[in-house]
Amino acid sequence: MNDEKRYAVWCRDDQSVVSCVEKVKVMNENLDEIVQAMQDAFEDGILMEVSEAQMKTVLHQLVEQLHNPYPR
Repeated sequence: MNDEKRYAVWCRDDQSVVSCVEKVKVMNENLDEIVQAMQDAFEDGILMEVSEAQMKTVLHQLVEQLHNPYPR
């Protein structure tokens, strides 16, 4: 898949597009790693008989707990 469109067209707060190829590449690589880690944790939970719905809820909650350490 085209690396630039793998996950999203990355935008700044002002809605301008982040067009730097290296920045887009790093963002997509980071998300590849996150997806793999989440999938692994999800599968481990299922194998340990944790509810699929609960696993998804907990993963969503983790995203909601993220914070910006670089406030403007």
